[in-house]
Amino acid sequence: MATRKASCNCGQLSVTYEGPDPQRISLCQCNECQKRTGSVLSVQARLPIEHVTIGGNSSEWTFPSDSGEPATFRSCDSGGATYHFCPECGSTVYWDISFAPEFLGVAIGGFTDPTFPPPMISGFEAYGHPWAMNASDLPMPGGITTSAVTPARDEALRNSLRPGGARDELGEQSVNRAGFIPFE
Repeated sequence: MATRKASCNCGQLSVTYEGPDPQRISLCQCNECQKRTGSVLSVQARLPIEHVTIGGNSSEWTFPSDSGEPATFRSCDSGGATYHFCPECGSTVYWDISFAPEFLGVAIGGFTDPTFPPPMISGFEAYGHPWAMNASDLPMPGGITTSAVTPARDEALRNSLRPGGARDELGEQSVNRAGFIPFE
């Protein structure tokens, strides 16, 4: 069994999962996931609560709201969810799922683990941005491809985030993976 830890940006709120790979990992483009993440989609896992340990303090927000007013748009959590986010940095780390109380929803991005298994299902595509699923087709100039990142260049990319920037192994000014020259 794997041990994986998701946390907020400041590290104060975390979820530690000790168990097998989740049985449900989903990619969602519903309006609520877009609003909750501030992005065009969300990727989350449902984790059995008996394998989860929560650390830190959280603030809560319930959807649909506690006011009793129904949601005015369809979403993956129309059945209700209580979101837990860090009171310090504001990152949503996990949520209680009203219709599946034996599971916790956890944002995959909080794990910052590229080995985390990929989504198994996708939902609410009709609500999504048509360009979101074809990133390779976007008209983005410049930058470097992942295949061009060598260990030395990767170190230079990390160093470029430090004050003073960095030069890569060829003495060139480093660019980050999005193709931008870091501020020096």
